[in-house]
Amino acid sequence: MKKLLIASNNAHKFQELSALLADLNLKLIKPSDLGIKIDVAETGDSYFANALIKARAFHEASNMPVLADDSGLEVNALNGLPGIHSHRLVPIKHATDRDRCFYLLGRLAETPKPWLAAFHSTTILYINSQEIYSSHGICPGQIIEDIRGENGFGFDPIFLLADRNQTMAELSEKQKNELSHRARAIQAFDALRNWVNRS
Repeated sequence: MKKLLIASNNAHKFQELSALLADLNLKLIKPSDLGIKIDVAETGDSYFANALIKARAFHEASNMPVLADDSGLEVNALNGLPGIHSHRLVPIKHATDRDRCFYLLGRLAETPKPWLAAFHSTTILYINSQEIYSSHGICPGQIIEDIRGENGFGFDPIFLLADRNQTMAELSEKQKNELSHRARAIQAFDALRNWVNRS
């Protein structure tokens, strides 16, 4: 069984990726399992660039194959913002997910509805400096004013999925792992499956 380090200190993300990768013959490793405590500055100008920065940093710290991802919400009425700055959208320290939702709604208040949007996710498999693979997933929908649902995190409670009367936070874990942007990136990641099955 191959081992794969998840390049994140986020427990939600580790749990989600564990479920998405459950069908593969992999042992997923948390940075804390190896005593790795690094906080990577996401200074890239794209999801791919940020994911690569994280993947390279965790690989150098562990000398292990690494799975990294970067994701964000792009809102049409804000010309694609917050995008790669989604987690750092609110200009205050220690902002909560609820703070981010209300801040985004405030930015949208003077713009016409519907507030069309999409979640994006780029996932990178970093085996070594010569073997780097990536996959991208998109989940379309719109932003709504009501905060709905207790599952998920980030902007999930105000993101209504296209063709469904449910926010991302109203989905069950199983449903989210079929429909989310991160799920779609993993579903399309043939290079990851090929690596897992490589002898």
